[in-house]
Amino acid sequence: MTPVTPASSLVRPKGCTNLKLRQLLRVVGAHYDAEMACVGLKTTQYSLLSSITALGPVRAVELARHMHMSASTLSRNLRPLMDAGWVEQAPGPDARSWLIQATTEGVAKRTEAQRRWRSAQEALNERLGVQRVVALHALIDESMSRLDGV
Repeated sequence: MTPVTPASSLVRPKGCTNLKLRQLLRVVGAHYDAEMACVGLKTTQYSLLSSITALGPVRAVELARHMHMSASTLSRNLRPLMDAGWVEQAPGPDARSWLIQATTEGVAKRTEAQRRWRSAQEALNERLGVQRVVALHALIDESMSRLDGV
């Protein structure tokens, strides 16, 4: 008689998770990049501008935490948005603090880009199927929750 082994030991991932995620990210990223290029933004700039619009005025440390990035990366990513006049620093509640906020032009740029982003998302939903996208989002959210702080 053959010994019974747990089902979990029979299923093993094939390949490198990091490689597979990066491959998927490159393909999906290129799809969104093409849409954002139509409005003169990179996807990272759109995400940052959207977060600033939603959270702002916001302290840099809070924005970096929200975006899951370091303060130095945030600073580098903010520079092009500030140079374009879409984001500005405003004085905070005390003399030593600053708040980051979208300008009127930044809010308008985000609104323009949001239409393109929605178009990119709808095309992806159609190509992958809505149920697969919903399942992918749930898996990503659960994975982020489990890995947060690692």
